Amino acid sequence: MILESFLILAFALGLDFFAGDPRNKFHPTAWIGGMISRIITYRSSGSSLVQKMSGMISVFIVLGIVLLVLFVIYLAVALIFFDVIGIIVSVILGSILLKTTIAIRGMERHAINVVRFIENDDLGSARASLSMIVKRDTSNLDRNHILSGVLESVSENTVDGITGPLFYFGLFGIFGAFAYRVINTFDSMIGYKTPAFRDLGWFAANCDKILNYIPSRLTGLIMILGSFILKNDWRQSYHIMIRDSSKPESPNAGYPMAALAGALNTKFEKIDHYKIGDGIAELDVSHIKSSIALMKITSVLFCGMVTIPMILLLYYLGWWIHA
Repeated sequence: MILESFLILAFALGLDFFAGDPRNKFHPTAWIGGMISRIITYRSSGSSLVQKMSGMISVFIVLGIVLLVLFVIYLAVALIFFDVIGIIVSVILGSILLKTTIAIRGMERHAINVVRFIENDDLGSARASLSMIVKRDTSNLDRNHILSGVLESVSENTVDGITGPLFYFGLFGIFGAFAYRVINTFDSMIGYKTPAFRDLGWFAANCDKILNYIPSRLTGLIMILGSFILKNDWRQSYHIMIRDSSKPESPNAGYPMAALAGALNTKFEKIDHYKIGDGIAELDVSHIKSSIALMKITSVLFCGMVTIPMILLLYYLGWWIHA
């Protein structure tokens, strides 16, 4: 039923906005991360080719296990519950599962934690808190670069933690959202161009690039619309996204990052890597709060403008997988 899919989407967003994430020991992403850690431990040696193959096999193993568990759960629900009760259970289960693949409230919590340390002039704790959400050395960052790191993380996470899963839910239901989450978690853990992970994480990193190609660009465009609604500088958001989206090494991260920098009339800098935006270089806490508001409205708009139309189209074509 298509209504079931829309209810799952609505309840999942509601759960994330108002309840946030469960503790790690109950969170599927934590289980996926633990599984990845255990598998990678046994596959972290050998030649470049061997490590690339090991990384690819690891992705398929974890992906297969996760999708199999989901299939078994839904099969059990279908066998145990019938008619209206079955639909209700399916909606509740689907809402909880989809909620665990997105992290609106989680990103807000991480960003606010850094802000609190900044407001208390505790740069050491702010750097430590920032290191949990960015892939860079934060040990020597000054106040401005800490705030820049938070803003960049909010923009990137709008794709990785929200619109990416929602896009693949729109295509393949819960299975799509979880497949995306597995690949994205792999990339966040081993998708680094360091001697330790350059080859081992090669397959996961490239899969993540492919999966995020469309969602990142759609997110950048919808972020511009969100900036218009919130009365930010939407024209500058569009201009900076077109001009600066290719500056980061990632082919995808630059779109939401540049759109956010333009919307807030700010400038982001990752030392020795890139500068994005023409706005003021001196950042303050208000920029973080504005970025969170833009992240939230972008999430809602993405559901209405991308996820729901995709479900409707696929349902009309007879291809929609609601589970």
